[in-house]
Amino acid sequence: MILKLRLTILQFFEFFVWGSWLISFGGYMFSLGMGDKIGTLFATAGIASFIMPTIAGIIADRWINAERLLGFLHILGAACLFAASKTTEFNQLYLCMFLNALVFMPTIGLSYSVCYSVMSRNGLNTERDFPPIRSWGTVGFIVAMWIVNLAGWTLSPNQLLMASASGLVLGLYAFSLPATPPVKAKKNSSLISLLGLDALVLLKEKRMAVFFFFAILLGVCLQITNSYGSTFLHSFDAAYPDSFAVKYNNIFLSVSQIAEALFILAIPFFLGRFGIKTVMLMSLGAWVLRFGLFGIGNPGSGMVWLTLSMIIYGMAFDFFNISGSLFIDRETPAKFRASAQGMLMMVTNGLGAIIGNYGAQQVINAHTVDNVTDWSKCWFIFAGYALVIGVLFAICFQYKHTRQVTATVSE
Repeated sequence: MILKLRLTILQFFEFFVWGSWLISFGGYMFSLGMGDKIGTLFATAGIASFIMPTIAGIIADRWINAERLLGFLHILGAACLFAASKTTEFNQLYLCMFLNALVFMPTIGLSYSVCYSVMSRNGLNTERDFPPIRSWGTVGFIVAMWIVNLAGWTLSPNQLLMASASGLVLGLYAFSLPATPPVKAKKNSSLISLLGLDALVLLKEKRMAVFFFFAILLGVCLQITNSYGSTFLHSFDAAYPDSFAVKYNNIFLSVSQIAEALFILAIPFFLGRFGIKTVMLMSLGAWVLRFGLFGIGNPGSGMVWLTLSMIIYGMAFDFFNISGSLFIDRETPAKFRASAQGMLMMVTNGLGAIIGNYGAQQVINAHTVDNVTDWSKCWFIFAGYALVIGVLFAICFQYKHTRQVTATVSE
């Protein structure tokens, strides 16, 4: 029981650090006159996701205990966030947040590795016992968003100071966790194996190549509302100053994270009933609705559409990620499975997120005149993009639903 509590604290603070600034930081940048550079800064997370988890994984596998590396990276991240809170000049802010992304993004995977290792060595069932522990990470993310909003820090550098302080606490706490020593790689391991890219050979198969191509295109959608959602809601400050969505925009946006946690529980039913491809298509359809409802919504008479958009985010985000992960688990040989899962993260949260943030920035900048953005047009453009990707995916990706998927999910 104590062990589970310690790992729960780890997951809670892992995502508390991220939730302290991720959703509200776009609005903070806009308040500093950096609205045209939000996508550029948020793309740093995609760049870091593309390269750093693999490097950190190699270090943890060969040289340093995973919990020590986790602690060291969080302490470095705390220093970066503290430095970021002390500047209002874009180049300095970009450098601080880029360095923070480089050290923070690997910690998500490392925190999972520490949990899996500790649980396995202590006789716990990771498939049964880890999901409830991980769910507290989502709780931590939401709690951080609420604190920032209720404290009035959504447009303040204090959100970075809170993230820095919690990162420092987590970094020190990580050193107290049970040891997760490195497992030496085989002597003859190739560079490709060490980098976790064994699964590249799978791209020779047409269906797998098509899947990864669309994973990149879907990854474009993943972070757009995280980057610009707060800025969008703040654009209604003058028209709807007393609206809940404006005054408590971070709390309102946290409905998306709550929906995400709830939709995870519904995935086994949908996968069992409809199969992997249909669930992926549901995700793409949900992205169309996510963006489209933003386009017609407002904090006044259109509040219901904004609320529905928050709820539908859970399906949009979860359904492709988890069904895609199950597709890889089922369709790849065991020796490539871990590498293929890593590739999925690299192309969606890495390459796709980079393209998405830079692309969204271009669209929004093109529809901004005198610091006023035509948000409806922007959201409809994003919705149209998701619709086109969904139609092409339905045509190009051939996959038949079988009962084996149901059995896998039930297990």
